[in-house]
Amino acid sequence: MELASKYNPADVEGKWYAYWMHFKLFSSKPDSREPYTVVIPPPNVTGVLHMGHMLNNTIQDILIRRARMEGKNACWVPGTDHASIATEAKVVDKLAARGIRKTDLSREEFLDHAWEWTHEHGDIILRQLRRLGASCDWDRTAFTMDEIRSKSVLKVFNDLHEKGLIYRGVRMVNWDPKALTAVSDEEVIYKEEHGKLYYLRYKVEGEDTYAVVATTRPETIMGDVAMCINPGDPKNRHLKGKKVIVPLINRVIPVIEDEYVDIEFGTGCLKVTPAHDVNDYMLGEKHKLPVIDIFNDDGSISEAGRLYVGMDRFDVRWQIVVDLAANGLIEKEEPYTNKVGYSERTNVIIEPKLSMQWFLKMEHLAETALKPVMDDELKFYPPKYKNTYRHWMENIKDWNISRQLWWGHRIPVWYLPQGGYVVAMNEGEALEKAKAKTDNPNLTLNDIRQDEDCLDTWFSSWLWPISLFNGILDPGNEEITYYYPTADLVTGPDIIFFWVARMIMAGYKYENDMPFRNVYFTGIVRDKQGRKMSKQLGNSPDPLELIDRYGADGVRMGMMLSAPAGNDILFDDALCEQGRNFNNKIWNAFRLIKGWKVSNDAQLSAAANLAARCFDSIQNRAALEVADLLGKYRLSEALMVLYKLFWDEFSSWYLEIIKPAYGQSIDGSIHNSTICFLDNLLKLLHPFMPFITEEIWQQMYPRDEGESIMTQFLDMDTYVDEELVSMFEESKEVIGHIRNIRLQKNIARKEPLKLQVVGRNPLVELAPVIIKMCNLSAITVVEAKAGDAASFMVGTTEYAVPLGGKIDAEVEIARMEAELKHKEEFLQGVLKKLRNEKFVSNVPASVLEAERRKQADAESIIDSLKENIAALRKA
Repeated sequence: MELASKYNPADVEGKWYAYWMHFKLFSSKPDSREPYTVVIPPPNVTGVLHMGHMLNNTIQDILIRRARMEGKNACWVPGTDHASIATEAKVVDKLAARGIRKTDLSREEFLDHAWEWTHEHGDIILRQLRRLGASCDWDRTAFTMDEIRSKSVLKVFNDLHEKGLIYRGVRMVNWDPKALTAVSDEEVIYKEEHGKLYYLRYKVEGEDTYAVVATTRPETIMGDVAMCINPGDPKNRHLKGKKVIVPLINRVIPVIEDEYVDIEFGTGCLKVTPAHDVNDYMLGEKHKLPVIDIFNDDGSISEAGRLYVGMDRFDVRWQIVVDLAANGLIEKEEPYTNKVGYSERTNVIIEPKLSMQWFLKMEHLAETALKPVMDDELKFYPPKYKNTYRHWMENIKDWNISRQLWWGHRIPVWYLPQGGYVVAMNEGEALEKAKAKTDNPNLTLNDIRQDEDCLDTWFSSWLWPISLFNGILDPGNEEITYYYPTADLVTGPDIIFFWVARMIMAGYKYENDMPFRNVYFTGIVRDKQGRKMSKQLGNSPDPLELIDRYGADGVRMGMMLSAPAGNDILFDDALCEQGRNFNNKIWNAFRLIKGWKVSNDAQLSAAANLAARCFDSIQNRAALEVADLLGKYRLSEALMVLYKLFWDEFSSWYLEIIKPAYGQSIDGSIHNSTICFLDNLLKLLHPFMPFITEEIWQQMYPRDEGESIMTQFLDMDTYVDEELVSMFEESKEVIGHIRNIRLQKNIARKEPLKLQVVGRNPLVELAPVIIKMCNLSAITVVEAKAGDAASFMVGTTEYAVPLGGKIDAEVEIARMEAELKHKEEFLQGVLKKLRNEKFVSNVPASVLEAERRKQADAESIIDSLKENIAALRKA
């Protein structure tokens, strides 16, 4: 097959992905090999591919492909999350566009619409991941509301309730007035806001005096049931035992005392509204105060508020300030900055609200899950997130697991006619339990009523590593025994509480083991200005458009070049362009090699033979470094090692040294070595750049149907000839200096030069390489260099290129004097350290020896430069 002159990803990527799928090369079944398991953080069914998904799934694919090539049984399980709040909001919006309100429908009718929406949109993101090259076992695709996962959730609820860990009660919760549901503390985002502090006047009963209260929420005064002062506050001592009148409402409320009140805030008087503030609720419980809930679920004022009934809470805030001022009940207003909680899902301000909810006791679960992380049995990368994890686990609250939604796992609780309830897996079981509990065999399904709420979405995804292998419904089955615990979890630190911590708890609760051995935390993808990517800013590129423009391999490389673990990623399209250019470099190198005429009769070049020996060691050393970096999850650095290995060492040096003269053949043995090197390079690069490596690997030799680079064993020699590699590095410096001399003196490449080595030639073994790369006629060892030579130092060895009158003595003297000045300043710095007794007596012997070597080397170079300057001045 004739190779295209330019690599075109569009011709390659779809072809090879279809090939991999056709031959089921991503498939995994339990066998005798070591398993390597990764479970995908399930994207929401509402989602489409964004840059965060690109980063996260590129990292997972790199890890899974590398494990596959190490001979492990690699299993990457994909799936999606039903995302209760987000999906229900999408369906409600879709229905609203058709003039249908949720309240117009029965639960079953609404769920029909939700399932229709899910079937239409749910697998979009998974299809998009194929474009990226994600090598998931698609036959294992799961959904948090499919049959196995749903039954697993219900079984766990039943089990935890039976163990006394799930309970029901009225608690202050974070209420989302738009989604009309409670949300967890972790789903509340706090934003700094510039508002006002209003000083309101409460008339003291029976007096013509007022007590003044400072509040940011004047609209909540309709729910006030007390005023509280600190018993140690002298300025409010006169209010002890008295009563005050709530402005506008004219409700008489007592003045109570509690040390909770901050004497320094406002006037030291606190309005107590137990229904609408967490701290007020605790005060109310302590002092046995009544509760007046003035808000409807949608954030409007309820009948209990008495005034402004039906108005939105924020419209009331504006209006009540006007009305209070009109009645002389506002003392003053001040600018005030505070942090306000917003719902992460709907971006509306959260309303603290008393609500009947279901909770899961967390203290014991958290204790069990804390130790393995802190003891590094389960490792976090980077480890800085251990402290974040510990802080949350040590201050954990019971988990509010109920949501006032229809889309999701309906709470498996059925209420009985005369009070009480039963927990069951299904209606039939619930009816039997109800009959037994009520001792009434005549009960029917019409007599019992299932709880209307759904479980928090995270209550299904915390079971993900277990339920994917059916470990809840069928404990100890072959798959859970083989694949669990999984190897690596790749996720963002923003869901360390929502998901990571809870999966660890569930793992120890239901498998008595960690759910994964390592957690790799990615950073946030930002633009090159450091701003978080968002639709609002318009700075988030469409990943599929990037793939169309640069190819999947180019985009993957662009992402990974800027993705150190745990640090934010400053993404720039230029990195994808660099990735595309690297693709072209690899392609052109292959075209060059394939284009050479090969002959076993061609003379074996000494330079080519040396280059092959050197590159063999360089490649082996790079492979060892990459393995070490990947073991530490430093993927970005590993890719950079491979980038430099291919671009610099292989293309710029090795191929240039072995390249036959125009029209000549290359020796067969060197060509075979080169093909082997390329094969190794492709295998090393494959996890990062799967498509181009597959395309080239398939074209290197005829392959059998179903063969793929992804299933080839990555097995490289570990031998590194360090001495030879060190000499090769020095030779590259010599070659660089000679090339600079040609450039500076404008000497044509075709004009041969001579190289003099003053004293001793440390690179005699590499002479053929230097001669070829610099077009030298000879390398000679001399006691003193030619007077007309341009000289340079590599290490402590002086080299000279005789120029036969082509040198400008004054220019050369000026160059050497500048170098002499630099070396003398460097030497003074070294001597200053060595004259410092504290430094000499405290540093390790190896450091002291290194400084003394620097002194000797600098002195040798200085002496040589002085001699050279003197010789040129005499000439």
